Amino acid sequence: MHYFIITGASKGLGEGLAIELLDENHHLICIARSESEKLKRLAAAKNCAVDFFPFDLAVVHDIPSLCRTIFEKLDTEAAEGIYLVNNAGLIQPVGRVESCDPAEVENHVNVNMLAPMILTAEFIRYTKNLPVRKRILNISSGAASFPYSGWSSYCTGKAGMDMFTRCVGTEQETEPNPVECMGVAPGIIDTGMQATIRSTTDEQFIHRKKFIGYKESGQLIPPSLAGKKLAYLLTSDAEFKPGEIIDIRETY
Repeated sequence: MHYFIITGASKGLGEGLAIELLDENHHLICIARSESEKLKRLAAAKNCAVDFFPFDLAVVHDIPSLCRTIFEKLDTEAAEGIYLVNNAGLIQPVGRVESCDPAEVENHVNVNMLAPMILTAEFIRYTKNLPVRKRILNISSGAASFPYSGWSSYCTGKAGMDMFTRCVGTEQETEPNPVECMGVAPGIIDTGMQATIRSTTDEQFIHRKKFIGYKESGQLIPPSLAGKKLAYLLTSDAEFKPGEIIDIRETY
């Protein structure tokens, strides 16, 4: 049995990845604020176990308890592989840094950076002594290395996660049963986040018209296609590169 823990699995890229991973030998653990009826329906047709854990990742102090509940549900002795995909993320607040509400900034940092850091730590702690394949995939972005006016929280969070990924990769190099951790920028996906970006004002985000153009010219990547590429990367023997950050558009 292969266990896949995916955050933000009820829609967008997370749902696209989860659908690609549906298999009778897989068990999907989906952490999201809502459930995907489409995913549950397709999972039933493929005889794939799927469990949804309704959870708001902004409530970071409850994450250790969530992980305890999840790992109590897994039969780790029968596991061939255990995977964590830190996919959930926010774009808000959008705007010049002095205009951003402090509560929104805190919420953003909790969901986009602190939550995946804590989930990663708990994942490593629970799987430390298991001699099976253990992988963590962190969803990165081009915004991690390019400063966008209006995206101070988003760019900072993604840049922080990239460095965190590299640090975890370095720490795991000396472990007898290492957890492999890498980051991937999946490209510009046609999700609700993109709709939010297009709904901002030019004052909030000076590149808004460029992103409207991506949608109108058909340049946005369907979640199903991005999910297919991520599923291949996550389970590949040769392509998964611990400690590295890649742009999936340049690789596949």
